[in-house]
Amino acid sequence: MATTQGYSADADFLSWSLDPTRRDLLGGMVAAGLIAGTPAFAAPLSGHHNQGDMSMATITTKDGTEIFYKDWGPKDAQPIVFHHGWPLSADDWDTQMLYFLDKGYRVVAHDRRGHGRSTQTDTGNDMDTYVADLIELTDHLDLKNAVHIGHSTGGGEATRYVARAKPGRVAKAVLVSAVPPVMIQSERNPGGLPKSVFDGLREGLAANRAQFYLDVASGPFYGFNRPGAKTLPGTIQNWWRQGMIGGAKAHYDCIAVFSETDFTEDLKAITVPTLVMHGDDDQIVPIADAALLSVKLLRHGELKVYEGYPHGMLTTHADVLNPDLLAFIKG
Repeated sequence: MATTQGYSADADFLSWSLDPTRRDLLGGMVAAGLIAGTPAFAAPLSGHHNQGDMSMATITTKDGTEIFYKDWGPKDAQPIVFHHGWPLSADDWDTQMLYFLDKGYRVVAHDRRGHGRSTQTDTGNDMDTYVADLIELTDHLDLKNAVHIGHSTGGGEATRYVARAKPGRVAKAVLVSAVPPVMIQSERNPGGLPKSVFDGLREGLAANRAQFYLDVASGPFYGFNRPGAKTLPGTIQNWWRQGMIGGAKAHYDCIAVFSETDFTEDLKAITVPTLVMHGDDDQIVPIADAALLSVKLLRHGELKVYEGYPHGMLTTHADVLNPDLLAFIKG
């Protein structure tokens, strides 16, 4: 585990985001999760499409929202459920899904409402509704003894779902570069990011979403702005592709969701073993106000810090994180 003594990623992020020459990037990197290579484009699907044990489908929630999901692998195997970040889709987990599918697990990932191939909702874009949608999906698939893994905003969704899940539904949880306990600065959370950062994100999205998303992916999200970093054009393009197929209104609303939702009580309520993974060079969700606080609130929390790793480390360092995830799941 890397030391975090003297860590100043929050200050680094603020100085970067407040630079007027980088206004379009301001804070926008705050809660996206990206965990894939460059999968092919996927069109919206309705109904069920099977190829052996690999399937993609949709469910319709009580309020009429269609939720797209992937459900791959043996249906009698232990399920792993992946929760993506803002403003992306289930495709961000393709690298992990293929890895764990090869290990014999059942792997499930969905596009959150307003994201990816799910309905571009203009209402219900809040954490409680996200979790209500997920409860409908896990009930529909009857997932039991599942491991829930969430990245960034998806880490918040996983936290609230696991805290509220029915007995027998969840075995373990993993929070990767996740937004809990709460991102925004307040009297109760003096180490958080100021509201101006998130206001800047909204401004960038509303002014030119396509350019804004391109700037987010090519900058601090993967640490591509660091000296000597190797830029991966396909990864940048895949991030942009996923963001642009989602709904602008839902993405705009989600900024308040990931920045202002307080997961403190959810973390305290979780009773299953939970692994907290975070890079100490995360310029998006600074570790000091996220993982280092979350692990103290969990009853059975374990912290793993990755020295020099960025927010999008599940893509840039999948060769390291995937085996670590497997070891925790099997442990």
